Amino acid sequence: MPAAPAITSVQLDRASARAISRGATVALISDTHMPKGERRLPERCVETIAAAALVIHAGDVSTEAVLDEVAAIGPPLLAVHGNVDSTELRTRVPAAIELEIGPRRLAVVHDSGARKGRAARMRRWFPAADAVVFGHSHIPLHEADPATGLELFNPGSPTERRRSPTHTMGTLRLVGGELRFELVELS
Repeated sequence: MPAAPAITSVQLDRASARAISRGATVALISDTHMPKGERRLPERCVETIAAAALVIHAGDVSTEAVLDEVAAIGPPLLAVHGNVDSTELRTRVPAAIELEIGPRRLAVVHDSGARKGRAARMRRWFPAADAVVFGHSHIPLHEADPATGLELFNPGSPTERRRSPTHTMGTLRLVGGELRFELVELS
């Protein structure tokens, strides 16, 4: 079971915050595991990121060069490190972040631990969060804890689907003050 990570509070730049408050999309990716062979982000993933006001990577980027490649697509990039990320990348990005998306608080961490007890564990780790984005399993997931309303979202992986039927990513929009997650199938 992973230990509670150190959390870094992040503030969006004014332009991104304003665009997101007006309904602009936040692109969500995780577990890109690049470079590995000829692996690249699928074109639809790149297009979705390019059209977004912000991109959030939930870890297992692998290297600083790949993080820079994702950042070069265009919108501001926030990321956390995962269990396979290089030492250099681990010093560059935190283990977990929290940020305001309009009136809501979003947390991002790579490994949320086992499915059993996940919602309670995420509530303990991120007591002020309205939602947690995570990765690690490569299995897309969107659920809300009925007891607390905490939303949990795993965008899956755009490059390494493992047991999932398709490569995926996610998007997030602020609609009427609420967070709206969507899973995007890429293949």
